[in-house]
Amino acid sequence: MTKEKINLHTHTSFCDGKNTVEEMVLSAINSGFTVLGFSSHCFYPMDPKFYLPFDSLWHIPADQVKVYAAEVKRLAQKYSGQIKLQLGFEADFFESSVYGSAIPTKENYAVFEPDYLIGAVHFVNTDKGFYTVDHKTEFVKENLIKLYSKGDGSIDGKKAVCDYFEAERALLQKGNFEILAHPDLIRKRNGDLHFFDEEESWYKEQLKLTAKAVAKAGVIAEINTGAMARGSMNDVYPSAQFLEYLKELGVPVCISSDCHEADKLDFAFDFAADRAKKAGYDELSYPVQGKIVHIKL
Repeated sequence: MTKEKINLHTHTSFCDGKNTVEEMVLSAINSGFTVLGFSSHCFYPMDPKFYLPFDSLWHIPADQVKVYAAEVKRLAQKYSGQIKLQLGFEADFFESSVYGSAIPTKENYAVFEPDYLIGAVHFVNTDKGFYTVDHKTEFVKENLIKLYSKGDGSIDGKKAVCDYFEAERALLQKGNFEILAHPDLIRKRNGDLHFFDEEESWYKEQLKLTAKAVAKAGVIAEINTGAMARGSMNDVYPSAQFLEYLKELGVPVCISSDCHEADKLDFAFDFAADRAKKAGYDELSYPVQGKIVHIKL
């Protein structure tokens, strides 16, 4: 792993994290981090309460977004001599004629003066409704049946996967942000539900199309260890195959823990670094204080 430790994907009790902002800061300092970025889930300008009938609230409540931003900035001043703190958002992408739209752009979030944005797709919207692709296994299964059942009763896993990657490509086309979150999040529940095969040619084609969209958008793809930290998978996002496609197109990468607990800020960083090296990467790239910092692996 590198000598300089950076994590820009960090959640706190403002959204679905377990610890306060300050508890995360103190853990980062004790773990030798040089830069820590906060990235609470956010649906701005939408009010996340729209999904309460289906899930508990795991985005920053609309009335707490400014409070969150102020707290990160306050602590950045307090600990300026010990660590660089950055204000970010994991900004969700969603488009609906019923509920509204949220497009992660610097212009939309300018009122909060963030240092960076992480663009993310968690929700897939269809003509029959929407669902969250990384929800609990039973909820994902229920919605695959509801939204993607074929005439014979089987699940159209290909359609579900293609809808997810189409949403991600729309995010990349319409958004304006620095980092793409967990590029193949749709894999999270596939180990339990087996609704698609990563070795099929159509799936690899979706990865290639999405890799091209990432390259065109000029963003950094994160190698995310969050599913490993929470025991959902024994692998990072993106998969080794997807990472190879990204490398072939010159897409820069960073390593993120997608941390929700203070003691897991650098969870599986060595594993992620090894994955990056095997794909051909020799450096990581991070937006820090308005510039892209490159760190040798």
